[in-house]
Amino acid sequence: MILKLDYFYYVLGAMLLLVAVMALRDQHNPKRFSSALFWALYALVYLAGEQLPPVAAGVLMVVMALIAGFGGVTLGRYGDRSAEQRRDSAQRLGHKLLIPALLIPITTVIGSTLFKDVKLDGLFLLDPKNSTLVSLGCGSLFAVATACWLTRSTPLQAMRESRRLIDHLGWAVVLPHMLAVLGLLFTEAGMGKAVAHVVTSYINLDIRLVAVAVFCVGMALFTIIMGNGFAAFPVMAGGVGIPVLVGVYHANPAVMAAIGMFSAYCGTLMTPMAANFNIVPAALLELPDKNAVVKIQIATALPLLLANIALLYFLMNL
Repeated sequence: MILKLDYFYYVLGAMLLLVAVMALRDQHNPKRFSSALFWALYALVYLAGEQLPPVAAGVLMVVMALIAGFGGVTLGRYGDRSAEQRRDSAQRLGHKLLIPALLIPITTVIGSTLFKDVKLDGLFLLDPKNSTLVSLGCGSLFAVATACWLTRSTPLQAMRESRRLIDHLGWAVVLPHMLAVLGLLFTEAGMGKAVAHVVTSYINLDIRLVAVAVFCVGMALFTIIMGNGFAAFPVMAGGVGIPVLVGVYHANPAVMAAIGMFSAYCGTLMTPMAANFNIVPAALLELPDKNAVVKIQIATALPLLLANIALLYFLMNL
């Protein structure tokens, strides 16, 4: 293959390393040494990749958690333009600002559909196992290049803006990865069996509606805790979905899985642990309350969860 997913990991690692260098050189950052160390360790995870022994990778994650937990990741100064400069730039560019953002999904769709089987000299152009992610990486690079061209900025300015956004997100950037690992650990530790034991011991699942409600609410709750619906699914599916809904009430596994994930997404709307969905928008909009997005979404999430319970109850045997 010509374009491997690993290449984009290296690009991301190099970007994080530059963020670390910028943080270290930022005299206005009161904790520039700990901030730089945090991003440097995160860069090492991407740059070293599978060459890192599992124990070493675990130690890096523990050190990063300690740095973040003790408030070692703080904001610096980023050479922001004035409000007037931003307004003039926005008026000059207008809707052209949407072009870089649209390039990412367009490139991803084209690459994952039209170019996934393309070969050059007998080699796949895109990594066949990760064609969508490789296409997403290409789209992101195209978007950065296009944004620099449209705004007449330099790649260095793009890195400054990247650092500003990453610093505003802080430790939340690492959350999706850590939560995914947490879901894997829960599965390996037999959390599904433990959930099944607790649920069947204290809740009467002989009533079909109760069983459906426990599964859907459990999916939402575990997602709120872990911030990741895909991490919550094996726990609840192994504890309630498969043994009770499928095994006892003969639910269609596809329907159970689909509506179960919809229920998990209701939990996503209600938790700051889903940083990429809830903390990122708050940082992008520079909202004073980082949980403002979550607070607004609760009024949507709860009715949707009730709707999912009703849908699974009536559709589970289709």
